Amino acid sequence: MKLDLNGRRLQVDADPGMPLLWLLRDVLNLTGTKYGCGVAACGACTVRVDGQAVRSCITPVSSVVGKRLQTIEALGTPGKPHALQLAWIAEQVPQCGYCQSGMLMAAAALLGKTPQPTDADIDAAMTNICRCGTYQRIRLAIRRAAGMAPNGVARKAKK
Repeated sequence: MKLDLNGRRLQVDADPGMPLLWLLRDVLNLTGTKYGCGVAACGACTVRVDGQAVRSCITPVSSVVGKRLQTIEALGTPGKPHALQLAWIAEQVPQCGYCQSGMLMAAAALLGKTPQPTDADIDAAMTNICRCGTYQRIRLAIRRAAGMAPNGVARKAKK
């Protein structure tokens, strides 16, 4: 099967019914995407498929052939982090950190679709579970990455 993963074209030899999560972690050694529950409830395995947040633990590899896949490994780099990664650090979002790659990918999908999300947009899109309970920090970080003040109002661009 041919995949477009993190901007690269790959030929992979895998069972078409294999969950995408296991292809990423076990075959391609991209371990940033985490296994959490295995039933698409927690979101630790979230990746983007054609820009949409997708739970990779229940997504068969065959369903993503011909689509653009992005994992946390391609969200930003140490030299050029994504705005969400910078906001996550600034708002001190992570505690244990296990859910963070899935949270970041879900937030990236949200901002890709809704660049200036309301609290309702954030709440609807961020269905991932954080056992540490950093939901308020996550909301602040998404607002920060979107260039919004903590109250949800768009900040004026600096000249």
